[in-house]
Amino acid sequence: MGDSTEYNLQFEKIKSEEEDSHITLPDYQILSYPADFTVEVLNNKMVSGDIEVRPYQRRYIWKQYQATRLIESFLVGLPVPPIFLYTDPVTEKFNVIDGQQRLRTIQYFIEGHFGSEQKGKATIFRLKELSEKSRWYNKTYQELSGEDKRKLLNCVLRAIIVKQLDPKNDTSIYHIFERLNTGGTLLTNEEIRNSIYNGKFNDLLKKLNKNENWKLLIGKPLDDSRQKDIELILRFISLYYNGQNYEKPLKDFMTIFMSKNRNPSDDFLSEIETIFNTTCEKIYTHLGGKPFKIKSGLNPAALDSIMVSFAKNLNDIPSDIKERYQNLVANDTYKLLIRNATTDETTMNNRMNLADEILFH
Repeated sequence: MGDSTEYNLQFEKIKSEEEDSHITLPDYQILSYPADFTVEVLNNKMVSGDIEVRPYQRRYIWKQYQATRLIESFLVGLPVPPIFLYTDPVTEKFNVIDGQQRLRTIQYFIEGHFGSEQKGKATIFRLKELSEKSRWYNKTYQELSGEDKRKLLNCVLRAIIVKQLDPKNDTSIYHIFERLNTGGTLLTNEEIRNSIYNGKFNDLLKKLNKNENWKLLIGKPLDDSRQKDIELILRFISLYYNGQNYEKPLKDFMTIFMSKNRNPSDDFLSEIETIFNTTCEKIYTHLGGKPFKIKSGLNPAALDSIMVSFAKNLNDIPSDIKERYQNLVANDTYKLLIRNATTDETTMNNRMNLADEILFH
């Protein structure tokens, strides 16, 4: 995306889709323990990649006065709130749940620049927001005395390491991330998944989101700035492959599917890509653009039922499919199934069956 302009999908307002994010959670058995790291160790782990901050997590948003206050807190010995990490079971690296602004501030100060480079230039990180009477006023890391450098590097920042024991899936990490990562603009469900379940399947989702027919179907040529378009692809794929085992909440159903298929075989990835691309092509060819905009905006429940039905009948598309589609979206029962309790198990099952029945039987 060229500039800072954000592009967002416009959805039909459906209460049950919004309420899916507030479903009662299961009981979790979580192991958490404190680990005290020095600033030097944390910086080294950030530089080496042993602590990962995903590129699609929230960007660095701290102002220089906030960053300066953190460094000053270390230097004067004030307590700093702990960070939260979890150990990635695949890579054994730490993934940041909460605390990336603090970790990046440490890294940036030691490296000598504030924030990322902009057009090949970087702002020098000076402690200029301090009182002029402070002995650290306007100094960079390199300009600190040897004693102050050692003091800073030897400061301890506590990390809470989190590991889920039961259930065996790792959805608690998702929910912890969801609750703790509250600074600035809240991350969306898909942005959180993208941060936690980075892998070949996640890479495929981003690739599929570039499909031209897909863009025409959702009526949006540019990528959604909050990854809502990618979440719709995950919704389709998870329901196509595992819809018979669907249980609410939908967001956890998708999260578990993504977790289990984080790095699947190349054959499975190729199969997913073929089914998705062919489904999008068939729907656009026969129904045209924006077939999921039933009323005021894109209806995700219409999308999942129509796409899954097409995907299961790619070789048996009737000649009157356009008329069948019109009958479907005009059907009073279907209207209820795509607007009321859309993520309930019974509604989901009935919606899928009705779409398949009217469109292909």
